[in-house]
Amino acid sequence: MGQAWRCSGLRWSADGPVLRWDGGRDSALTWGKRVAFGVTEGGVRTCVGARGNACPIRAGVSGRSTGARCEECARLDRAHSVAADTIADDPRPYHVYLAWFGPGMTKVGITALERGSARLLEQGAVAFSWLGVGPLMAARRTEELLRAALGVPDRIPYADKRAVRAALPGSAAERAVEVEELHARAVGLGGWPESLERASCQVVDHVGVFGLTGLAPAVGAVSELVAGGVVGGELVAAAGPDLHLAVEGERGAGVVVLDTRLMTGWGLVPVGEGGLTVPVREFKEAAGVQDGLF
Repeated sequence: MGQAWRCSGLRWSADGPVLRWDGGRDSALTWGKRVAFGVTEGGVRTCVGARGNACPIRAGVSGRSTGARCEECARLDRAHSVAADTIADDPRPYHVYLAWFGPGMTKVGITALERGSARLLEQGAVAFSWLGVGPLMAARRTEELLRAALGVPDRIPYADKRAVRAALPGSAAERAVEVEELHARAVGLGGWPESLERASCQVVDHVGVFGLTGLAPAVGAVSELVAGGVVGGELVAAAGPDLHLAVEGERGAGVVVLDTRLMTGWGLVPVGEGGLTVPVREFKEAAGVQDGLF
């Protein structure tokens, strides 16, 4: 058996998606690259801990969990979280943004100014525009204003995002329409906090960054990894935490989505040949020590 690796998640760099591994190594991902790994035989998925600290009891966690944390570590990780509204005194400036994932799917959110557009890449936003920038609580109040006045959600399920990636409008101008319309409505509202500086609408398109041009509809998504299972395929696109892999399996060839958050907590090993032997949720409609694992 080869060296076991532990994935710490997918990150987005200026050059594209990168898989990170415990110990600090990275695997840059490029279109056409073969992504292949096996889950250790007899392995158990264990909690990844919280805020840089290991789980004290190395608790087992469900293979279907995207968080890969036990109940206690999940609670600790959420503590002092912007999303949980537990750090109202954060002095950093925050962006308010509109993010578009497909027709009828636009959300409002906030992200620290220092992070730039990283949060939008991590969420798989196909297009986005800034709305403004200001102190955390002003950004949060603006987010709540837009949710209430415009009916714009602050969350969109990943399953919904995946379902439309292969059927997006063909041009950047078409993909920008909903963001532009909502931006215009948003800046026309009263009640914006005075400390929030509004931003003009400048839609950024990520179709090229994600490799979505000409993407074939996915036939399914990996529902969980299992001990002894194998994942192998050619990377054709990536968005947010998702890898779109062209694979061959018992049911034939097709594109399958792998949520890389399912990889964390497992011991993973290199494999040579091999397709896909882990559970896949089919869509109703085809919508020595080496330097790295692959």
